Amino acid sequence: MSTNPKSSTMTGAEIVIKSLIDQGVEVVFGYPGGAVLPIYDELFKQHQIEHVLVRHEQGATHAAEGYARSIGKPGVVLVTSGPGATNAVTGLQDALMDSIPLICLTGQVPTFMIGNDAFQEADTIGITRPCTKHNWLVKDTDDLAETMHQAFYVATNGRPGPVLVDIPKDVQFASGKYVGPRNIKPNAYQPKVKGDTAAIQAAVELMEGAKRPLFYTGGGVINSGPHASQLLRDLVEATGFPITSTLMGLGAYPASGDKWLGMLGMHGSYEANWAMHDCDVMICVGARFDDRITGRLDAFAPKSKKIHIDIDPSSINKNVRADVPIVGDVGHVLEDMTRIFRSRGAKTNKAGVAKWWDKIKEWQAVKCFEYEGSTDLIKPQYAVERLAEAMKKHGDYYVTTEVGQHQMWAAQYIPFDAPNRWMTSGGLGTMGYGVPAAVGVQMAHRDSLVVDVAGEASFMMTMQEMSTAVQYKLPIKIFILNNERLGMVRQWQQLLHGERYSSSYSEALPDFVKLGEAFGCGGMRIDKPGDLDDAIADMIAYDGPVIFDCLVEKHENCFPMIPSGKAHNEMLLGSRAGGDGDIGQAIESDGAVLV
Repeated sequence: MSTNPKSSTMTGAEIVIKSLIDQGVEVVFGYPGGAVLPIYDELFKQHQIEHVLVRHEQGATHAAEGYARSIGKPGVVLVTSGPGATNAVTGLQDALMDSIPLICLTGQVPTFMIGNDAFQEADTIGITRPCTKHNWLVKDTDDLAETMHQAFYVATNGRPGPVLVDIPKDVQFASGKYVGPRNIKPNAYQPKVKGDTAAIQAAVELMEGAKRPLFYTGGGVINSGPHASQLLRDLVEATGFPITSTLMGLGAYPASGDKWLGMLGMHGSYEANWAMHDCDVMICVGARFDDRITGRLDAFAPKSKKIHIDIDPSSINKNVRADVPIVGDVGHVLEDMTRIFRSRGAKTNKAGVAKWWDKIKEWQAVKCFEYEGSTDLIKPQYAVERLAEAMKKHGDYYVTTEVGQHQMWAAQYIPFDAPNRWMTSGGLGTMGYGVPAAVGVQMAHRDSLVVDVAGEASFMMTMQEMSTAVQYKLPIKIFILNNERLGMVRQWQQLLHGERYSSSYSEALPDFVKLGEAFGCGGMRIDKPGDLDDAIADMIAYDGPVIFDCLVEKHENCFPMIPSGKAHNEMLLGSRAGGDGDIGQAIESDGAVLV
């Protein structure tokens, strides 16, 4: 950051680059165009920021998301006006839903042409208002530096999210005053980070008497930083309570931990979902009770008192009423909660909790993730298990995913013992997220193994970013579970739409091995279970990007599954876990089949 208290005169384009440098930005993902050429000219003149040329602006935003999520710093995107900005919208909405800090800089036609339908003009501010935390149109170069620094502040404080600064071309050429971030007046946006002490004490009192407690955690723990994840782990061990997590919270508590119940929700574990349904005190930490978790709201955790910790006050009582609402940063609140819990003698209802664990062990005995094996066909679950084992041996790995069945199998079968290692599109469910996200993660961690667990359909949405990976020597591995189907769509059509498979299969897939070769990557194809381990080892060892085409069983369903609109105690299970195979069955606590 700049420490010079004096302002100096620069062009708008110079101000943009100086602002980025003073904010500690090292990487920018972008695509040039006429309305941002002055900024690109200044990028050319400096050596402190590396620019990554993506192949599509959506790729820039997803790459910035992967970078931000994996390193704990905001991602920065630079695109031109009109279609450059509109192509970035999907990534902005994705980042908004998943609370990822992004700064998106867009070019705009000159101020005197705004509203004239000029070439490559779009109402970027109007278009992106619903999909950003805040956005700005800068019409005066003297306002540019302050706006840039405010953008970083808003993106990273409170609930993180994307912001956008729209910069007309004449503002980039004109001269204005530059001021460093330390000289900016305080922002009116001042989110509350410390939780109310009385509310935290009330939460601790509920925890002390709980017979069936459960920690329900989300991405807010990871967004709060490594300190919050460690505090969560400490509190779980101090209480002895079981813990589950949303898709976005995986890694905040180690999957190898003995209190871990696995992910909960639509494709979560049997034990996690039943624990959620039957708990009497729920401690929700940095999650927002979204519909993939709650299922049917009127049947959600009907016996529980709910403690809800969240930095975003609008998330509290939005979907589920909290008995003890606590607005504040997860790290600060967990620190105070642990201190108060210990100061009161670290008391819990030991007899009740022990009985609760006995019940949980009964649910764990169902072994809900078991599946029918095969010696002829590669089961997708088996492929992910073998990939997980290989990555575990490697040690230093990061995983991105696309969206669909493969995403859920990755969440079910790949263990994460640390935060910031798992990058996926949660709230928006964006197909095509994984490849550019892997590019961003690999830019942040050049020497680590980065694997995108993909479906063939999702991969083809942003596969052009393999060219980016080759250009910047990013050895990302694309592990495609190729079932020649839109797997999750096909599964829903089978279970809920009378097996009418409308447009859910692919009839013209490319040869992914040749495609890899065309991009200048490695290309591999495997269709036998016995060949998997050696092939995965070769993929990991390959010095460069790889497209790994793993041909899997075409009609495998992802279980457990809570059908849309059903409660946690209405799970469908696969045949090895007590269901009836392809269709599955729902099991009540007394073992009766739901019909």
